[in-house]
Amino acid sequence: MKLLLTSNGLSNQSIVKALFELVGKPASETNIVFIPTASNVDSGDKDWLINDLVNINNQNVACLDIVDISALPKEIWFPRLETADVLFFSGGNSNHLMYWIKQSGLEELLSEMLKTKVWAGISAGSMVTNPTLALSSHDEKIYYEEKFGYRSEDALGYVNFYTRPHFNSPHFPHANRDYIQKIANEFPVKIYALDDNSALKVVDGQVEVISEGEYEVFN
Repeated sequence: MKLLLTSNGLSNQSIVKALFELVGKPASETNIVFIPTASNVDSGDKDWLINDLVNINNQNVACLDIVDISALPKEIWFPRLETADVLFFSGGNSNHLMYWIKQSGLEELLSEMLKTKVWAGISAGSMVTNPTLALSSHDEKIYYEEKFGYRSEDALGYVNFYTRPHFNSPHFPHANRDYIQKIANEFPVKIYALDDNSALKVVDGQVEVISEGEYEVFN
């Protein structure tokens, strides 16, 4: 299984290079399906989502499709995902994304699909590969439970560590060293705290940190 777990998408050339190394062919021959489902819950300015798409589009890939698995029936989204070399999951609300990965039926298909495709995640799209959603924002989980009646910490469990994006970002006050260290003391599992210029390249469980910024490994 090949994963690219990012905090902020294709934010620098090192992360871009890592993606196409995982794909095994140049951008001009690569088909990407962007799945924005995690972003549907958040209100307000979506400039971050637009920037993430622009960063992908700037690579001049063969095809960049956008497929919302919560808005389309399986018989529509599945063939489009099948054409992709990369399944690129956006940031947003990790609970919402995980809910729709289950609800849509995608979860049952992913293990087979990821034998030949790369999973790329941005923030929430990276966190759903964690063992659980325990490191997701507490406020985010409570909000989602109150608004949608769904509370679960189930995740895909594709990795045996936790990814915590947006390390030291002023927009995420709980993504700082002191706060993450407190969590690390309670979770005897490795945690990778990644800033917006860092990512993890994972091939069959082997992890390589890709960074032009700051990251820290806990436990």
